[in-house]
Amino acid sequence: MKKNIFLIIFIGLFNQYTISQNNLSEKYNLMPWPQEISDSSENFLITTEFTVSISSIDKGKVEHAATTFLRRLSGRTGIFINKGFPSKINNTKKTSLEISFDKIASVTLEVDESYTLKITNKQLKVHAKTDIGAIRAIATLLQLTTNNKTTSYFPGITISDAPRFLWRGLMIDVARHFQPVSVIKRNLDAMASVKMNVFHWHLTDDQGFRIESNRYPKLHLLASDGLFYTQNQVKDVVNYATRLGIRVVPEFDVPGHASAILTAYPELGSKKDYAYSIERYAGVFNPTLNPTNDKTYAFLKNLFTEITPLFPDEYFHIGGDENAGKHWTENKEISAFKKNHGLNTNHDLQTYFNIRLEKILNDLHKKLMGWDEIMTPTMPTTAVIHSWRGKNEGLKESSLIKAAKKGYKTVLSNGYYIDRLLSVKNHYNVDPIGDVVLTKKERARILGGEVTMWSELVTPLTIDSRIWPRTAAIAERFWSSKSVTDIKNMQKRLKIVSFQLEELGLTHLKNKAVILRNISQYQDISSLIVLSNICEPLKIYSRNKGGTEYKSFSPFTLFADACTADAPDAISFNEHVISYLKTANNTSKQKIISFLTKWIENDASFKAINNNTKTHVLEKLSSQLKTVSIVLKKGLQHNTTLSKKDAIKASKVIQELKKPVADTELVIVSQLTALLQHLGMK
Repeated sequence: MKKNIFLIIFIGLFNQYTISQNNLSEKYNLMPWPQEISDSSENFLITTEFTVSISSIDKGKVEHAATTFLRRLSGRTGIFINKGFPSKINNTKKTSLEISFDKIASVTLEVDESYTLKITNKQLKVHAKTDIGAIRAIATLLQLTTNNKTTSYFPGITISDAPRFLWRGLMIDVARHFQPVSVIKRNLDAMASVKMNVFHWHLTDDQGFRIESNRYPKLHLLASDGLFYTQNQVKDVVNYATRLGIRVVPEFDVPGHASAILTAYPELGSKKDYAYSIERYAGVFNPTLNPTNDKTYAFLKNLFTEITPLFPDEYFHIGGDENAGKHWTENKEISAFKKNHGLNTNHDLQTYFNIRLEKILNDLHKKLMGWDEIMTPTMPTTAVIHSWRGKNEGLKESSLIKAAKKGYKTVLSNGYYIDRLLSVKNHYNVDPIGDVVLTKKERARILGGEVTMWSELVTPLTIDSRIWPRTAAIAERFWSSKSVTDIKNMQKRLKIVSFQLEELGLTHLKNKAVILRNISQYQDISSLIVLSNICEPLKIYSRNKGGTEYKSFSPFTLFADACTADAPDAISFNEHVISYLKTANNTSKQKIISFLTKWIENDASFKAINNNTKTHVLEKLSSQLKTVSIVLKKGLQHNTTLSKKDAIKASKVIQELKKPVADTELVIVSQLTALLQHLGMK
């Protein structure tokens, strides 16, 4: 009986806590959402006298974070803060924000990132076990900046927070399309603002080798088109990331995806007399390093001996994915080697290669990490498995769970491939573990997750819009409690966070206008904005099916490049249609009519600028959208069923609107169809 009473009390308290958290998430736009949060009626007013002190010995990370905080706080509020830098440890005067931490920590996997934040009407206090935890707290505090007509302030809040997962990463592929240092740095800033802590730098692939090598200079001279990072630039990026509490894990993809390497050093290839060259298309290609040639291992040992000191992190990613070994099969010497060494398949041969490579890396004090293809029966469990395949790729269970059960440490990217241009809702619904039952040891092996930004279809102009703001929501999956899953609430918070990311320096919002001005040839772009707000790029690589439509130097300043996942007007229109069809409420009805009116009137604005090939491709989309909008608007306004003529006309137009246009899809078609069915036919 007592147990039942305690259980009832516990359930009641838990429900109260959940309700409280939900209410607070409606009030505050924090992302990731903290583990524990409570508020009060107090506010701390921000004035010109706002000051910051660091009451612990610091080696730069917290001072940098605090200084950046002051700059952004001043910019966001418009307040001329008198003291633009934090004061040092010997300061005895009470300050507005007091930051303290117990110790300076190295930026490693196991670092403690927990913190507490307390805001009263008298002072703001941050305390953490490490300096890295302190800078996570500062990121949270900045998101709490609030204002009304007359004042800017911080609300009275107490937060106790820590990450759910140790590994919260973003991979950027700079091989398919090179991304300058400035692009990398602004994305590192964005990562830190949402508490991500691993930058996975995909540096080599078939389309380019992107790092300077003094030992093998042909790699950057012949295999990069002149687009590569000097070693000093790499050091600069690593130092920049470290200051933000972000680890940098490099990836050198071998033995496959090796066209660029073999363009420079063809003698290491698996097919003799093959004309190796940098690939210009996307896809999976056959050039592969020869794992039976001792010169291959000497090359990799020398290269990694030169490169690994640039990256202090203990993990080193060797790729290892998508290698069918076609050139291995076609090479008689390699086939004989397999037979002599008892290697039955090309997977066995790749495991042989990986084991030798792990020995090289271990001697350099690095831990090997690779995509989940490296997980074979004989691969040592000292390797870290990077899971990118799941049931969608034909596996019976996620390679993440399989790896954890087999004794490997593992990181999940399956479900977080943002280059597939799926909705934020799609990614947010993916939990790194899900409902799988694991032992304590198995759970500990799941280090976390990583967002992947493959760059076949992105350039420095568009990459931010493909990464953000969706990655901020995914970052919440990695940091926050598993129970934080409310889609609507996430979208509400994400909208604000997206603007804050632009304030930070990202171009994901403003570059849309840059592309549309290019498309319109610098005319009024308002009509193109209207169309782009209901269209999204084709998803799951169908924009570039087979990798053959776009070369690496094709134009990426087209309508599809201006469009993004989660087209804002489409989301709103679709929600109002669903609401109206469910309850026939007048508010949604008027919103729908407003959208239909906008699309009717937009066609005339579009025609006024439609005078070049890049706009002409959108002509039919604009006119057909107008046609169906006129029919549906008439039916809604008159509360009447459609005439047979109008219904047939609208139905035919909607069938046309289902077809892709300029590598985009109109993502309101389903709800246009639903409206048409609702209005029926006389």
